[in-house]
Amino acid sequence: MIVRIVKMHFRAEEVDNFKLLFEDIKHKIRRFDGVTHLECLQDVNNPQLFFTYSHWKKPTDLENYRNSALFKDTWTKTKRMFAEKAEAWSTETIFRAE
Repeated sequence: MIVRIVKMHFRAEEVDNFKLLFEDIKHKIRRFDGVTHLECLQDVNNPQLFFTYSHWKKPTDLENYRNSALFKDTWTKTKRMFAEKAEAWSTETIFRAE
């Protein structure tokens, strides 16, 4: 399983635009093969700071999404709203049946 966290800091005037964009696309992302969890969290102390948190079954599932037209379109729209460059982290976790 791949866990992916993306930290995004938006310009103040773009926060509502990002919320609308995420609301519009979250169901489309959740339909991608291999995604098992997706959420977007807003920092309570800094309302311009958001984190997306997702789980993917395999690294190839995440890569397929990142190579998709949906991702490219969404990323193009989202990065225009940033106050600073986004940061992303991915970790791979292997679960074994005992």
